[in-house]
Amino acid sequence: MAENTQATDAQEGINTLGFASVTREMQENFKQVEEIMANFNQTYESMKLDPFNLKQIYSDWMSAVSQNPEKLIETNMQFWQKSMELTQQAVMSFMSGQPAPKLVEQPKSDRRFSHEDWENKPAFDVIKQSYLLMSDWTRKLVASAEGLDEKTAERVKFFTERGLDAMSPTNFALTNPAVIEKIRTTKGANLVHGLKNMLEDLEAGNGQLRIRMTDTKAFKLGENVAVTPGKVVFQNRMFQLIQYTPTTEKVLKRPLLIVPPWINKFYILDLQPKNSMLKWLVDQGHTVYVMSWVNPDETYADTGFEDYVHAVIKALDAVEYDTGEQEMNLIGYCIGGTLLTSTLAYLKAKGDERIKSATFFTTMLDFSDPGELGLFIDDHQISQLEGQMAETGYLDGSTMAGTFNLLRANDLIWSFYVNNYLLGNDPRPFDLLYWNSDSTRMPAKMHSWYLRNLYKDNKLCQPKALSVDGVPLDVGTIDVPACFISTIEDHIAPWKSTYAGARLFGGEVRFILGGSGHIAGIVNPPAANKYNYRVSNELPAEADAWLAATAATPGSWWPEWDRWVRSLANDEQVDARQPGAGKLAAIENAPGTYVKCRLGEPTPVLEVTVLPEK
Repeated sequence: MAENTQATDAQEGINTLGFASVTREMQENFKQVEEIMANFNQTYESMKLDPFNLKQIYSDWMSAVSQNPEKLIETNMQFWQKSMELTQQAVMSFMSGQPAPKLVEQPKSDRRFSHEDWENKPAFDVIKQSYLLMSDWTRKLVASAEGLDEKTAERVKFFTERGLDAMSPTNFALTNPAVIEKIRTTKGANLVHGLKNMLEDLEAGNGQLRIRMTDTKAFKLGENVAVTPGKVVFQNRMFQLIQYTPTTEKVLKRPLLIVPPWINKFYILDLQPKNSMLKWLVDQGHTVYVMSWVNPDETYADTGFEDYVHAVIKALDAVEYDTGEQEMNLIGYCIGGTLLTSTLAYLKAKGDERIKSATFFTTMLDFSDPGELGLFIDDHQISQLEGQMAETGYLDGSTMAGTFNLLRANDLIWSFYVNNYLLGNDPRPFDLLYWNSDSTRMPAKMHSWYLRNLYKDNKLCQPKALSVDGVPLDVGTIDVPACFISTIEDHIAPWKSTYAGARLFGGEVRFILGGSGHIAGIVNPPAANKYNYRVSNELPAEADAWLAATAATPGSWWPEWDRWVRSLANDEQVDARQPGAGKLAAIENAPGTYVKCRLGEPTPVLEVTVLPEK
């Protein structure tokens, strides 16, 4: 009887400490893990677990390495010597209690080893040095292969780097001092909560691990992101057209139409009032119209690139009808700029001259050197995507997002892996990352055409190699004043590639090179006073020559562009245009219906706005 009482008291003590509930919770969680892994194993045989054909490229690399054993031996000897040095230093460090001199220095941009224990505690210092030394040896081993074709060599280098990223000691609980510290302070509760976060992400991804980068419940379109006032004034099967409410009494006579990329949503230009380019443009006196692309489902499987070209032309028609203006300024962002270029070439061949200036944000036209994205595009990978799209009718936007994240794996994958799963933190609200996770689908026909004709075969920069409705496209015939804006750290549209495309035009071209990357370099409001830019109307053959000859100006390039576009029409102004007060009636408030359609949801079917025949 006394023994039973003692056992009950002991059990109550454990419950008071919370261990019993934690144990039950972990058991329930692991049961969910077992169920998910069982489902995963059932589909194992049908999965293509090597979508990048790594088995073949590493087989080619091994064959090349074996052809030069002397270099392999030399690389291994250097690694062995450095390892012996590290071993000796580690012994001395443990005896003295002080970190040893660094054999390998990490780049200053590497934020993985920011915890003070990586520097102050010999054990963690040795772990870090061992990883950096192994990474250095691996890179030299990869570089020792001779005789590989350039693309295979680049792919081996890229995926080896991604492997090294994954092997970092910061990604494992027992070799990350920040995680160990958190385990100690929370008595392991961080690992329990991290497991719950992982399970939620697995379930949300239908068995695929899609790591949340932000608290998606913290944002709602039209309430705390995409809040610039405006109205939808036109809509059809392809897009909604938003006109933004003016904030000045006078506006530029020429309206401004923005063509965003269709692989993500337009509100990257309207995240918050403090960094909204749309609000800034309105405040400068532009009548701003933005195309909000549809998020297509399987019913759009046969929608082609030419349908997107005609959508831009339809937007031009709507703006002309609404304002009565036949002269307009246009902006295209990323592949929205590629689409705008195709449209310009088509309109030039048809004799349509309504576009009086064209601006291109981080836009590639010459795809001969597309950067690391080119490593994902060949016949094998495109055929795999086409097979996948044939089943669904579209490419799920998360597939493209995963590719972009892989380009910066430490920042966009592993940092969130550590934060969410090992440290057990919930994702924090961040508007940019909310937008980044709000990806869209792409129609099967259009995406296949785009990958094959532009990225793979690079036909847009070849005169008349492509056509729309039988009309040959020749970029060299485009003679409207053009401004290309790129960013020096862009890993999606490398600036030297965008520079090469800018030189294809037949008219006057201005090139602006901003700081930072694909997003931050474009969404750079003047009030932030960040980065710098270079600008010139002289475009020599070599991009490096342009860079050397062009001085940097501090701050944002936005005012520079605004002065340029105003000068083209002598800053001619008219009374401000209110949305719905022109010939097009207001349909609904910005940001509209299409942009709110998320992955997994069917595409809304909207009533089509009919314009009168010209």
